[in-house]
Amino acid sequence: MNTTSTVSPISKPALWTGRVLTGLVLLFLLMDITIKFMGVPQVAEALSQLGWPVTSAVPLAVLLLVCGLLYAFPKTSVLGAVLLTGYLGGAIATHARIGDPLFSHTLFGVYIGVLMWLGLWLRDGKLRAQMPWRG
Repeated sequence: MNTTSTVSPISKPALWTGRVLTGLVLLFLLMDITIKFMGVPQVAEALSQLGWPVTSAVPLAVLLLVCGLLYAFPKTSVLGAVLLTGYLGGAIATHARIGDPLFSHTLFGVYIGVLMWLGLWLRDGKLRAQMPWRG
């Protein structure tokens, strides 16, 4: 059994691009968490339209906060990305179930997920070694 892990070298531009993408994803998550905690009337209306009880806003915000924090810290970032992928998958399914517009609503979780994983892939040499880009 090989216990050494291979780390792909990361250029400074790739590292900084990954950090910027990660920061953008985290800023979006922070905005979403904040408006859910604040009890903005539009959140209650949106949850009702999606078929979710209004009381689910805070538990969803807490779940998103925990997953986002795991994603933000390098040692737990892959776990956080996996958990956020599940969260985003639920959002995609919810929007698809009620027939929301495809590109603006339903696939929005895909856009965030792609940015999240790309940011992580660009800044994490171990992940790059596990998931190499093949041309």
